[in-house]
Amino acid sequence: MKNIYFLSFIFSILSFAGFSQDRIVKLNRDTIYCRIKEIGDDEIKYTQKEYKGDVVFGIDKNKVTLVIFSDGKELKIKDSMFDSAQYESQHKNALKVGFFSPLFGATSFSFEHSLKPGSSVEATLGIIGLGDDINGASSGGLYLKFGYKFIKSPDFYLKGTRYAHILKGAYIRPEITFLNYSAEPVNDYLYSGNSVAVSKESMTMFAIMLNTGKQWVINDRFLFDWFIGAGYGFGDVKNSNGFRFAFLGGGPDSKFVMTSGIRIGILF
Repeated sequence: MKNIYFLSFIFSILSFAGFSQDRIVKLNRDTIYCRIKEIGDDEIKYTQKEYKGDVVFGIDKNKVTLVIFSDGKELKIKDSMFDSAQYESQHKNALKVGFFSPLFGATSFSFEHSLKPGSSVEATLGIIGLGDDINGASSGGLYLKFGYKFIKSPDFYLKGTRYAHILKGAYIRPEITFLNYSAEPVNDYLYSGNSVAVSKESMTMFAIMLNTGKQWVINDRFLFDWFIGAGYGFGDVKNSNGFRFAFLGGGPDSKFVMTSGIRIGILF
């Protein structure tokens, strides 16, 4: 009889240990003690000692932060929405050109690189003088823009939710701009019926802007980007002409500046 009690006790110990050594740690730090049966793309399946062995439970992987196996090994679980591995096959770089920028006297080129799902960095070079000058004057110079893009995630999360493309979606982009160019005065000066030569004016400005927009990606190869933004402009400004190539505004009487644009590009 003692042997039967002893064997039952040993069996209970082993059974309890077998179930309790696997742990699922949830996002809210609650822990599920269990025996893991399967880890799928979207779900973890497990059994618990309180229920008979053929009862299998499941939990969404997006609710789990860590799995600790009975042998001590750990497996970190990432949200499928923000797991970089979900987007390995997608292009993460884009080269864009301002679609209408040549019509306004400064052709712009942008490069965007995805840092992680939901975040990317973007740099823009504008060559002033490469295109038709909207002021009807000869201008030359450049502008540089650097921005960090926060790409909006869905309003509602469903099981297995992911970005359609790592660079696609509505976004907010804080941005800084440096601008330097020289231009002829807008007005022509006449003296005794003869035009008078006027030296070009040189202007240097900085701007801090907040942009919002949306980017569409087609077949992981082409993209269309639309944005609008506003902010503050500072610098050496000698005239009240509000067109600054990189943005509008920022004259002697106001530091308010705004911008908008449409860009098309390719991914690689």
